[in-house]
Amino acid sequence: MQQKTIIKDLTTGSPVKQLLTFALPFIFANLLQQVYNMADMVIIGQYVGSAGLAAASNSGELAMFFLFIGMGFANAGQVIISQHIGAGNRGKLQSTIGTLFTFGFIMAACCTVLSLALCDRALRLVNIPEAAMKYAHDYAFTYFCGMIPVFGYNMVSSILRGMGDSKHPFVFIAISAVLNIGLDLLFVGVFHMECFGAALATVISQSVSFVVSMIFLYRHRDSFGFDFRPQSFRINRQALKPIVRLGLPISIQSIAISGSMLYINSCINSLGIVAAAATAVGNKITLIATICTQAMQAAGNSLVAQNFGARKFRRVSSTLLSILCFCTVFCLALGVLLLIFPKAIFSVFDRDPAVLALAPRYAIYCIINLLGFATRAAGFALLNGIGYASLSFAASVLDGIAARIGFSLLFGEVMHMGIEGYWLGGAIAGNVIGVVCFFYYLSGRWKKRQLVV
Repeated sequence: MQQKTIIKDLTTGSPVKQLLTFALPFIFANLLQQVYNMADMVIIGQYVGSAGLAAASNSGELAMFFLFIGMGFANAGQVIISQHIGAGNRGKLQSTIGTLFTFGFIMAACCTVLSLALCDRALRLVNIPEAAMKYAHDYAFTYFCGMIPVFGYNMVSSILRGMGDSKHPFVFIAISAVLNIGLDLLFVGVFHMECFGAALATVISQSVSFVVSMIFLYRHRDSFGFDFRPQSFRINRQALKPIVRLGLPISIQSIAISGSMLYINSCINSLGIVAAAATAVGNKITLIATICTQAMQAAGNSLVAQNFGARKFRRVSSTLLSILCFCTVFCLALGVLLLIFPKAIFSVFDRDPAVLALAPRYAIYCIINLLGFATRAAGFALLNGIGYASLSFAASVLDGIAARIGFSLLFGEVMHMGIEGYWLGGAIAGNVIGVVCFFYYLSGRWKKRQLVV
């Protein structure tokens, strides 16, 4: 009886209802996460200025470059757990969970050491304006010191989402969000600790969230089949193989996209502090789309994986169509708001008249980019759910390296469109993955793939 409190069967009932039930807590979690991400930017913008905004945005992108490694393996764990449940292999959950934890912490330790060692060199590579360099170093170095609990939190959330539980990850993010905003105001607004204070607030809040999530898992260990005994954390080779086989391409695909964005940001940063700050604000506003798209993709990963494991292909198709519809409506609504009120929205973060003058021009390209967010959510839900990591990786390399860098350089450098050329190139590239996944879905070949597990 107790097992039913966490593990949920997503292979029965209405796919749309299952998707919404699973996604809504995650949407609220993403909303809170964006709120405290926005709080970082708003507080830094008001108390530190444009240089602080450019520093925090670029440092955050750099941190995500390393965090994507852990998130890739966490997503792989979610899919594998879901496929085990869908295929009726619940006896294999303990070895999968124990292996995922231990392997994840090893990767976290390696990424922490690597990121700290390369911190200054990486900041130079992305051409952060000199006026923002000190702020960027303070933010990035502090954030890198707290990577282990961030990796750990992602592992816990992936385990729960793989079992069909999206409510408790929402609670953990809520704790982190409220604490982060409070500490931001204290460290930056009261103690004037600038970007170092903002990063410290994030590290402390995420560490607290990780500790709370681990306590929850330990107290409910009988409900999901992991006993937390030391020997259960040993890496099981059979459990590790699918985690690496699926997680490595997912991590590399995210790194490819993140790396291409860092490269484009470095080109924009070379245009000066105004261009860097405007792009930083625009990127943060665009990421509001992930409130819906990430939630739908995360929910879709589990629904597609469980139903693919149970070989219920109609339910897979219904899930993907629902994701596409919900995400498209949300993203278009966001784009229209930015198109109508560009300066008002930008002014929440930065009141520099030169930055505000770029807002209406950014809004035009934002709509193209947002459509890519919507199609990517459905596409990745399909590829991740069925465990087709190699195609996901290929599409991401095409997006990140060929299209994003290629189009951006074409419009920005060759056609001399300047900052607008970089924005246009990134927006067009964001739609590549959706197009690739659409044609793959229509081919029907996904139905013939074997389970990862």
